[in-house]
Amino acid sequence: MALALSLGRRGQGQCWPNPAVGCVIVRDGRIVGRGTTGPGGRPHAEPIALAQAGDLARGATAYVTLEPCSHHGQTPPCADALIAAGISRVVAPLQDSDARVSGQGFERLRLHEVEVTTGVLADQAARDHAGFFLKTEQGRPLVTLKLASSFDGRIATATGQSKWITGPQARRAVHALRARHDAVMVGAGTARADDPSLTVRDLGVTRQPVRVVISRHLDLPLMGQLARGAGEVPVWLCHGAGADIERIRAWDGLGAKLLPCAAKGVQIDPHDALRQLGAAGLTRIFCEGGSALAASLLAEDLVDELVGFSAGLAIGAEGLPAIGALGLSRLDEAPRFKLIETRALGPDVMTRWTRALDPV
Repeated sequence: MALALSLGRRGQGQCWPNPAVGCVIVRDGRIVGRGTTGPGGRPHAEPIALAQAGDLARGATAYVTLEPCSHHGQTPPCADALIAAGISRVVAPLQDSDARVSGQGFERLRLHEVEVTTGVLADQAARDHAGFFLKTEQGRPLVTLKLASSFDGRIATATGQSKWITGPQARRAVHALRARHDAVMVGAGTARADDPSLTVRDLGVTRQPVRVVISRHLDLPLMGQLARGAGEVPVWLCHGAGADIERIRAWDGLGAKLLPCAAKGVQIDPHDALRQLGAAGLTRIFCEGGSALAASLLAEDLVDELVGFSAGLAIGAEGLPAIGALGLSRLDEAPRFKLIETRALGPDVMTRWTRALDPV
């Protein structure tokens, strides 16, 4: 199952709107087939592994990281494929939360006398599929918030200079993280100030993440990197109802996807923006700021994981903070996260944090 989970992780960022599933087929103690969900969500992991196994699948055990599907979509049900191949046992950690499957895949296997074992490495599988579960259960994707800052938590000097606070090893790690998410998201201020490309470079990915910008007024440069590449790598713009119609037409003409979103105060409502992005198929979003967008997501309890890159320099109080105002008066009001990883990357330190379920 650990191998199946590692295979599934290889598909993260490539499979949406489907989950990134891994499958390993074992017969007589020997691996005879492996599969990972293909780019765009098809083919599924199970038929890939079954094709590798061939006749050796008969009487074998299939380790699958999520309940095999039982419904006819663009491909036949994976549960039926496992049954037809003669698989005698299926080990899967979790039931699928998609209402079209949700226990029916396991039921179909058992009806055809296939032994089903569940719960193996379920905690790891739940983390790996968290984005897919959030989309099917809450209608929104998982959000990873990335912050790259000085030791004192600044992302730019008072004049706006920000390149480069962290070193090349940290920047390469950011590209690897982008590749494992369906989309990279920034606020309008970051898009204007940095003119980012938001692509994955030098890693040979087959499917670039969607570039998402949250911009209430669509006041974004029409000659910047995002605009110039909108026809090649998807650009999705979450904008307010009052955005200028000429700008909407201009971005539409460039090939961008326009997502009208509700407002909350002077900003886009982050709940509505994430619901729109989830409805469009996204399961995992990598947010790279800026400070106002980071604050709005944290304030609304919409951040599922934090990734921080801290550099060994100090900018001072006049620098731009990594996170904007949250309006907190008490420490127990602050969002809490649990440390799950610390790693040195050249001169910098990367930390990963996940939601803290228990108060400190």
